[in-house]
Amino acid sequence: MELVTNQNLQSMIQDIVEPITISKSPFIEANTEQVTLEHLKKDCIIPVFSKDNESTISHSQFIGKAYEAAQELFPQIDVRQPEIRVSHVVKGRIPSAIGKPAKELLENEKTIYYERCAFIIDLPDITQTINGNTLNLSVGGVRSLNQENLYSNKTLEKFKVFIGFKNLVCTNLCISTDGFSNEIRSATIGDLKEQITNLFSSYNQEQHFEVMSDMKSYRLTESQFAHFIGKLRMYHHMDKAKQKELFPIQLNDGQINNVVENYYKCPNFNRDVDGSIDFWRLYNLFTEANKSSYIDKNLERNVCAYELVKNLSYCIENNISNWFLQH
Repeated sequence: MELVTNQNLQSMIQDIVEPITISKSPFIEANTEQVTLEHLKKDCIIPVFSKDNESTISHSQFIGKAYEAAQELFPQIDVRQPEIRVSHVVKGRIPSAIGKPAKELLENEKTIYYERCAFIIDLPDITQTINGNTLNLSVGGVRSLNQENLYSNKTLEKFKVFIGFKNLVCTNLCISTDGFSNEIRSATIGDLKEQITNLFSSYNQEQHFEVMSDMKSYRLTESQFAHFIGKLRMYHHMDKAKQKELFPIQLNDGQINNVVENYYKCPNFNRDVDGSIDFWRLYNLFTEANKSSYIDKNLERNVCAYELVKNLSYCIENNISNWFLQH
């Protein structure tokens, strides 16, 4: 079956005129809770590298430097307060409470910090629209202390930072490869801010939007979608050597199930009446499913979804064979 450029202009026009409800759902959902920056500053201890007792860069310092970088790069626009979500709380107690039953601990005798932290900062004055979906520019990052060796001497610490768009229909993040780095390593907050600023400055907003906007020009029939989903399921059970020859798939089976369910049921990105679905909606089914990823895997999987749909579009445009597509 031939894969073709989408000529269904009527469905595209219909999407544009439909009223859009702004979603209040979080940008990441799996095993997380929302906290304030004030809570991180005042109520959480700062982990140290145990061999030399040197402090790690705290979550609040990381968020603060990203916020400063955004304000300096966009001085004329509104930079919203960060939305912060955390997981994997590490509990402790002060020395005087040693031996005390947990149910009798006073609040001032407890200590906590969060192993993982993700945040997003919206810049709502910078918006784009695709198929009636309003997207606003956003920046953010992830810190996962489980990726640090806190039992050693202090070393360069790892941070993940992004700049991209947030789809206001569903709070799905839309992140491109050039707007993401999972290899920012720093020992000081000054150097951390400089690297964050460099990433934000090098991001090509226009190119990112153009690629996403073009996604609506391609579609899969119901049969092609079913074939694609089947290949996604096969991928994780293949020989590792064979996997290396193909585009890497990072969503797990449960998330692929979510894609299929929302293909039928999602109020914003479900299939057309004939069973077909354009690539913009397919992409959002992937980013929606990715919201169930843990903090330490979320951004990488988001970028992978973008690159996957971009790769499929490229193959169709240039009539290149693709293992995931039915020809």
